[in-house]
Amino acid sequence: MSLSKNKFLAIFFGLFLFSSLAFAQRPIYSDSTSFKDRLYFGGNFGMQFGTVTLIDVSPLAGVMITDKYSAGIGITYQYFDDRRFIGGSSSTYGGRLFNRYNVLPNIFLHAEYESINFENYNLASERFERIWVNGLFLGGGYFAPFGGGRGGANFTFLYNVLHDNLRSPYGEPYVIRVGFVL
Repeated sequence: MSLSKNKFLAIFFGLFLFSSLAFAQRPIYSDSTSFKDRLYFGGNFGMQFGTVTLIDVSPLAGVMITDKYSAGIGITYQYFDDRRFIGGSSSTYGGRLFNRYNVLPNIFLHAEYESINFENYNLASERFERIWVNGLFLGGGYFAPFGGGRGGANFTFLYNVLHDNLRSPYGEPYVIRVGFVL
């Protein structure tokens, strides 16, 4: 398996299997709710150690604009190292903007624009080069609350409509995220 395929697989598994995405379910009862009370924070954090090491740190901040609509920003940093190859380490970084609309109390639609910088293998020049790639993720999900507080779990299913197999850090255009809010 080539180094580029290993990178794609590690990034794919790191993003989707070893990370969690946190969103808040904060009810907005009136327009008088303060901005501070409508803010929420969360993000991804994932680690994999061994022959292939992956560390993902992706915080986000959002604001409940209405009781059904929220928007926010996030940043991403990932470190990847594959000890099977000399020079098999790299960093991926970037940012994202997202929107979320609750169709039903526990069902939501999600849209996210992401710009990621990573080392991509160029087949024409037969070498790795650092490039920026944009993604537009559309989909939805389910929020499962637990306890009497604001905590719960999110199950999000997204599709990257801008996916390009030759210029993407993701192995597939489909994204599945499982996250928690405490």
